[in-house]
Amino acid sequence: MNAIDVIRSRRAVKHFDNNHELSTQEIEELLSLAVLSPTAYNIQNWRFVVVKDKALREKLRVAAWDQTMVTDASLLIVLCADLKSWEKQPDRYWANSPAEVSDMLLPMIDGYYRGKDQVQRDEAMRSCGIAAQTLMLASKAMGYDSCPMDGFDFDAVAEHINLPDDHVVTMFVAIGKATEEAWPRPGQLDVNDVLINNQF
Repeated sequence: MNAIDVIRSRRAVKHFDNNHELSTQEIEELLSLAVLSPTAYNIQNWRFVVVKDKALREKLRVAAWDQTMVTDASLLIVLCADLKSWEKQPDRYWANSPAEVSDMLLPMIDGYYRGKDQVQRDEAMRSCGIAAQTLMLASKAMGYDSCPMDGFDFDAVAEHINLPDDHVVTMFVAIGKATEEAWPRPGQLDVNDVLINNQF
């Protein structure tokens, strides 16, 4: 399936085969693709909590208001972000670049994020959203379906996964074998309804 077909056929699936398991190799491949997602200044602030423990999945399902995808999908990933990744050994992010590049960018990273909590949080949401889309498209290309989720109690999820204080939960992505097709697209807006040329 080519990239355009993957984009056109990806849908948010709500019903998964709870007997199906992804192999370790498939999970590793999905994650290796997800970490190719872009981030500002290459700070790679996403963190992928792969929830395999069934008892923990049940707790997360309760926190997600009993949505079956949480327990029935073959793979549940809680996407989180490290809000302070920008200041944690930032030289790692440019280790393979020429010295003049890293010497220029490292002070820029500090100047862009330091003391700007909202910027840090906004960046976390952008980065994890892009990574989630990468996961969903890669899943579809591998023959699986997925569902992005934000319908849950964020505080309860944070507690269940022992979220560090300097991290945030952004969303779930459930991945597996669909047992029911997604509904027809309910009301896709025309491109002309969302396109603004140059200015509003």
